[in-house]
Amino acid sequence: MPVDALALVLVAAALHALWNVLVAGAPDIEAAAAVAVAIGVVAFAPVAAATWRVDGAAPFIVVSAALELVYFALLVRAYGRDDVSLVYPLTRGMAPVLVLIASVTLLGFGTSAGEVIGVVVVGVGILLVRGLRGRADWAALGLALAIAGTIAGYTLVDRSGVRHANPIAYLELVLAVPALTYVLVVGRDRARAAFTARAATAGLASFAAYALVLAALRLASAASVAAVRESSVVIAVGLAALVLGERVTPERFAGAVLVTAGVAVIALT
Repeated sequence: MPVDALALVLVAAALHALWNVLVAGAPDIEAAAAVAVAIGVVAFAPVAAATWRVDGAAPFIVVSAALELVYFALLVRAYGRDDVSLVYPLTRGMAPVLVLIASVTLLGFGTSAGEVIGVVVVGVGILLVRGLRGRADWAALGLALAIAGTIAGYTLVDRSGVRHANPIAYLELVLAVPALTYVLVVGRDRARAAFTARAATAGLASFAAYALVLAALRLASAASVAAVRESSVVIAVGLAALVLGERVTPERFAGAVLVTAGVAVIALT
């Protein structure tokens, strides 16, 4: 991977981890998420307008927007009950595994020994993130699996959707629906209270992370970009400890590293 592409993806990974940590640490997580998404959509509207092309992408936009809405709703609930250092690695780790399973079972793609090894490594990492001792929190695991399912769903939809549209314009329309819906749900008073520098930073970071990934894809292969992008898992766990004061055990950090490594193997294979 070229050095400039590597730099773009690493910054994108850091921004993705950052917006999750900022939203999770807000007093009103739901309102902060709503405001963040809305700010990102508004801020990048001029870029989307200047590069407008969405011919034939309408069906994909509708499905992806619905999945994004469910994703944000579930993510807010997860951050309201569990640590970022638990939720983020579980959801980001399981999503590529689910995409791989869907590609094999539904789309008829083949699999390889490398992908199987990657899945196993991700599984071990998830076990370490959850913790080997104590009783399993099945509610947390179920919620994380549901979030990973929505990520896998919109990933598969967007892979096809962006072929019919400019990526920024496509993302603008996909996120406009969740942004408007979410702001209406939380209400004007809560949204106004959550309109802070923290929420604005989260919104800009979220949208910018995607834009940087798109820029990197022009310079390097999709597999290498996807692999490096998952470094966000380790970054998020580190930020959760530093910014939110979460207690991240060596076991959990090692699990986050394994999740990142496993997803990278899947992507590169």
